Amino acid sequence: MNADVDKAGPPLPRANPLLIGQAAAEARLLEAFRSGRLPHAWLISGPRGVGKATLAYRFARYVLGQGPGGHGLDGQALDDQALGGQGLFGADPPGPAEGLAMPEDSAAFRLIASASHPDLRVLDRGQDESGKPQQSISVEKVRSALGFVHLTPALGGWRLILVDAADDLNRNAANALLKALEEPPRNTLLLLLAHAPGRLLPTIRSRCCHLVLPPLPTDEVTRLLARYAPELSAQEAAGLAHLAEGSVGRALDLASEGGLGLYAELVTLLSGLPGIDFAKLHALAERLGRDRSGAAFRTASDLLLWWLARLARAAALNAPPEEIVAGEGALMSRLLAQGNLAQAASLWEKLHRLFGRAEAVNLDRRQVFMAAFQELEALSA
Repeated sequence: MNADVDKAGPPLPRANPLLIGQAAAEARLLEAFRSGRLPHAWLISGPRGVGKATLAYRFARYVLGQGPGGHGLDGQALDDQALGGQGLFGADPPGPAEGLAMPEDSAAFRLIASASHPDLRVLDRGQDESGKPQQSISVEKVRSALGFVHLTPALGGWRLILVDAADDLNRNAANALLKALEEPPRNTLLLLLAHAPGRLLPTIRSRCCHLVLPPLPTDEVTRLLARYAPELSAQEAAGLAHLAEGSVGRALDLASEGGLGLYAELVTLLSGLPGIDFAKLHALAERLGRDRSGAAFRTASDLLLWWLARLARAAALNAPPEEIVAGEGALMSRLLAQGNLAQAASLWEKLHRLFGRAEAVNLDRRQVFMAAFQELEALSA
């Protein structure tokens, strides 16, 4: 694993040796572990793409590598029998003097990166038989994990469950997980990731130590884009960093989906308000409707909602936000000067529900997108 090979994007979180911009959260986890009073369950929340999974796997490597009291997989030599008779790693060096980072050639790092560590169980939605993502994390997966935590650790002294993400637990799965949270076996650690912790059961939240990861600074996102998407110009990287609002994961997704160009198209259409260039709107809606995967529609609808939220915030502050694409500043200033934007927040809610229904019941995406612009036209009239 070479972290310098970045043209294909960042490594998967389980194999990513880098954690950017979340030093405070890392320090808190390290302090809790070294105190000898480590809470058995952590809820790690924050926007998508800010490093929640990377931090969780980083902590998992440290805990499983150190073991209780600093002794375990990476604090002692492993014989061939401990690794299934293969002796792949031998004796690992001690853990680092500071931070949660473990050497990439350590046993804990390699086993977790290859998704083969016997003392780590990851709960995610997974895929069905056709390869499509499951709708939720099933209760069967959770019950299997509950059986796992009662087994004797294969290596070191810890067992660890990582839920990515707890938002995806269905009702029965969430209730089943409560059993592990209420009566955790000794030396068992649960790491729950959540994009929207408010949607979790209050009983789950109350039994976890909550760690909130903030969005990354815009300049950090720009630097990471230069590392993981070097084909982008400096101007493109800066624009995507602003669109992503502190999430390098979202910035990379937008880069791969042509998000900056799509946002420029939306601003061009919006610049005609209260009138609409229906020929351009129809052409864009047709293009979004032809994408059978729905990815282009989701990106466009997310960007439109994001623009509307910026407009509402600008109205509250009585100041236009920073311009991302040419013409946006003039558009915002003109709409703010009209002074009839009190309904912007309620329109955001209305469009959010509209786009959600389009996804849930497979409405005609072309018609939905055109209807959204007609609502915007009425707001600005």
